[in-house]
Amino acid sequence: MTVRHGDHSGLRGLRRDLEAMPERLSLGPSAVLHAIADHVVDDYLDVSDLFERDIDETEAAVFAPGSPISAEQMYLMKREVLELRRAIAPLSLPLRRLVDGDTGLVPAEVRSYFRDVDDHLTIVAERVTRADELLNSLMDATLAKISLQQNNDMRKITAWAAVIAVPTMAAGVYGMNFDLMPELRWTYGYPTALAVILLACLVVYRALKRNRWLGSGRTVIWVVLLVVAWLSLIVLQISLGAGRAPTGGGS
Repeated sequence: MTVRHGDHSGLRGLRRDLEAMPERLSLGPSAVLHAIADHVVDDYLDVSDLFERDIDETEAAVFAPGSPISAEQMYLMKREVLELRRAIAPLSLPLRRLVDGDTGLVPAEVRSYFRDVDDHLTIVAERVTRADELLNSLMDATLAKISLQQNNDMRKITAWAAVIAVPTMAAGVYGMNFDLMPELRWTYGYPTALAVILLACLVVYRALKRNRWLGSGRTVIWVVLLVVAWLSLIVLQISLGAGRAPTGGGS
């Protein structure tokens, strides 16, 4: 009689195999106990193999550019490894006692079978320990990568805030509504002010990009082209308006 808790793989196939080997059954209940223990530990070996494959794939993904691996996924894997460790830990001492013959319930000819099961359990325990240590390292690497990405994002946000501060400052100066501003009465004062603001933004952007605070400049190039086209249209409209303006005169 066996007592099982939770989901299990079933022992019907194992029973058929034992019934097909009467010489093994002749060794008594200890032979049945060995068959069950061997079946359970072999299942743990298969699970540990799957863990090693998953961890290898996770390790490759963690250090790949644009990795989709998150800290939550790493934590779930650690929980699975912990559950496997809790499952195999209680088996070590009973198997060792059966191998050493401390109980007196196992014949000498069956002890060698239990020794093989104990060796397999040792392999599983070593794999679980190695997997746990590797997951700890991968967790640290994942958290470090997330922290580095957040730092890079904050640097980009700060850099763009510095670029935007230039036109904001200029708009604040011109928004004070003073009359004694020479460029306010100048025909090309508006496009000139926009050109100066654009040039100042480009200088700040170039300085930040040289220090690697900003990435690709394709977006900025398109913005510059649009602003230049806009300034050209403004200057053209002003020039055409000045050309059509009446010159005045009297008789």
